[in-house]
Amino acid sequence: MRGENEPVLLVCPKCRETMIVYLPIEDLPHCPNPECEGTRMIIEELLDEGKSY
Repeated sequence: MRGENEPVLLVCPKCRETMIVYLPIEDLPHCPNPECEGTRMIIEELLDEGKSY
């Protein structure tokens, strides 16, 4: 069962910079890199505990 605050890994589609945020959020943040000119970040991965590779 999932909790209320879910950690997710966000990535910028232009520069590939990553950021971890906790859902739920109202809107996905913009990339902090000035070269990306406010490109909205996208979800790359849900970060679950107990993951094995």
